[in-house]
Amino acid sequence: MGQELIDLRMSILESRYEDALAIVDDLEEMSKQAIIRSIDFFLVRLLVHLLKNQVEERLTNSWAASIVDSIRQIKKLNLKDNKRSYYINADEWQEFLEDAFEDAIRLASVEILGGNLKPKQILSRVDQVQVIQLAQELLALTYNYESKALPEQVDRFLSHLPGGQEWLDEE
Repeated sequence: MGQELIDLRMSILESRYEDALAIVDDLEEMSKQAIIRSIDFFLVRLLVHLLKNQVEERLTNSWAASIVDSIRQIKKLNLKDNKRSYYINADEWQEFLEDAFEDAIRLASVEILGGNLKPKQILSRVDQVQVIQLAQELLALTYNYESKALPEQVDRFLSHLPGGQEWLDEE
């Protein structure tokens, strides 16, 4: 990005405004891609914990904390600076979730049941459609609740997952 800023400065100083605008467009796209990569990290993390929950049929405090944090971070990253629009709109998550699911299966295989299952074995034990649907429902909360209210809403959602009520009652 350093070279782009140098080129931008030179374009402005030399009154090459069309070149400068093209560089600004490139910088905006680079910024958006960096944000999408960060969102993807938290999507994978979210899906890993949903996969663990589905296979092991339990919910730990650690998993719940990771899910809540992932949702909060996605909300922060996804909201544009204007605070009125998003990088990923509510109806655009499917492709991102499908891509993240592939990575999540591999990462989850290291953790589920002590790491004794290979990715194909996990894939045969989970309902991909259901996991992605659960993730979509959690992501929908980011559009409907302020950051401060989000953890409580996610906790309510988690209480309906396998082992969720037991987890909630332990608090």
